[in-house]
Amino acid sequence: MISTEFDFVLPRGYVDEEGTIHSEGKMRLASAADEILPSKDPRVQANVDYLVIIIMSRVVTRLGTVPFINTKVIEGLFSTDLAYLQALYDRINGYSGQQKKVICPHCKTGFDAEIGPDEE
Repeated sequence: MISTEFDFVLPRGYVDEEGTIHSEGKMRLASAADEILPSKDPRVQANVDYLVIIIMSRVVTRLGTVPFINTKVIEGLFSTDLAYLQALYDRINGYSGQQKKVICPHCKTGFDAEIGPDEE
């Protein structure tokens, strides 16, 4: 069975308005809509760098005891944590670019193959 949600622990953690640090969370695999629909958002049209904020607010399903993950929460992350989430997103969605030497079982030819998140 394919995993669709992945646990994570942020390096620093999100600090809410009460000063509580939230580090443990879950991210789900992205859908096509997660990558396409944010491009229509005026904030992305004004600044393409905002795309990552909207995408993360869609795919992060849990962050500590924060009741609802939205763009305000993602905007409040430390840059280290946002970079961590971007790397996790790339890895679980197959954008890792990580390569592994493999050998074809039929012809015994060696080659580099990209590995998925469950194959590391």
